Amino acid sequence: MTQQDRDRLVALKKAKKKLITQRQAAEELGQTERHIRRLLVKLRKQGDAAVVDARRGRPSNRKLDDQVKTKALAMLKQEVYRGFGPTLASEYLAQQRQITVSRETVRAWMMEAGLWRAKQQQRVKQIHVWRQRRSRCGELVQWDTSEHQWLEGRGEKLYLISMIDDATSRLHAHFVLHDSTAENMRLLWSYVELHGRPLSFYTDKAGLFQTAPKIARDQKQLARDEREPLPPTQIGRALAELGIVWIGAHSPQAKGRVERSFQTAQDRLVKGLRVAGAKTLQQANTYLETEFIPWWNRTLIVAAATADDAHRSLDQHHCLAASLSYVETRQVNNAYTLQFDSKIYQIARSDIRAGLRKASVRVEVRLDDSIAVRFRNRYLSVTECAERPTPVPLPNKPVAGAKAPRRKSQWMQNFHLTRPGKNP
Repeated sequence: MTQQDRDRLVALKKAKKKLITQRQAAEELGQTERHIRRLLVKLRKQGDAAVVDARRGRPSNRKLDDQVKTKALAMLKQEVYRGFGPTLASEYLAQQRQITVSRETVRAWMMEAGLWRAKQQQRVKQIHVWRQRRSRCGELVQWDTSEHQWLEGRGEKLYLISMIDDATSRLHAHFVLHDSTAENMRLLWSYVELHGRPLSFYTDKAGLFQTAPKIARDQKQLARDEREPLPPTQIGRALAELGIVWIGAHSPQAKGRVERSFQTAQDRLVKGLRVAGAKTLQQANTYLETEFIPWWNRTLIVAAATADDAHRSLDQHHCLAASLSYVETRQVNNAYTLQFDSKIYQIARSDIRAGLRKASVRVEVRLDDSIAVRFRNRYLSVTECAERPTPVPLPNKPVAGAKAPRRKSQWMQNFHLTRPGKNP
């Protein structure tokens, strides 16, 4: 009998001896007067055991069959489900074994079987000010790359480039082999084609997005407002041409939304790729685009504070192929040729215009490795010139009629400043 049962028994005995009324006993126990009368009848027949629940010690009527528990644990003990948490395990049990149980039930089963250990509550060491979400979708999009063993050694090392909307947490991501400028531009291309141009992107200050100043070791770096503006990176130039503002984060916590999305992906996505048996880049992207991203955008997104969408469509003067390319400037020679990447390109005669000679042209290396040359607002047709033959030096030929070198004179051979045999 618990202490609560003893307290209830005291109140019932007072009501039985008419020391208090049944209404007062009901208020003290938090029950109705009708239930108090039932308890008094039960007290008269069974004695003190009347306050003890008759179901105590018996299995619950809602308890699941032990065979369901055994079947679920047999699945979760397989190597492919190693490291699954209770929430993810309950979802896979419902999908693959049609076992619908709550995550807390699965948590208790896994702890009993030694598949899960309760985490100790950690103290917060540093508090960061919580920033409110942006009010509209497309106002701010966080952009970052995660380096992780996504395939757990089953294939090549992959990088996950993600873009997550700050207002709604909508995800757009892709697996790549290298975290390069070209791969980030390809993801940016697909995002703009799918959603439009956002107002701003929020990234870290990596070399892909910001040009770092070069400071000698013995020199002190100038203040930010005293530095001369540095040329933008290729991605920075592309964002400026598309009318998108770039914002650099001063710390990882500042772009915490995309950082936390990587934590979720490194748990759920890794295990999903393992269950799907993904071993290649194509298989990983197929699972990402058909399973993980739809689940994310269906389950984890939130409604924006304002229904208006801040994304903007592409204008007529925007060209994704031109903006999302590697751009450099070259000077046209007198022969209407230009040199780029150790190659010489000839401008077509039909595209030669006044002022083209010695002028600067824009050379674009597109994402499909094609070359485009633009002079002012007009693209020029160019063809690659054949490589110039490397001159081969001729061997040195003897001059005709040349005399043989004279033999060295021997007239000083026996001449000595001192007597012969005496050391000087």
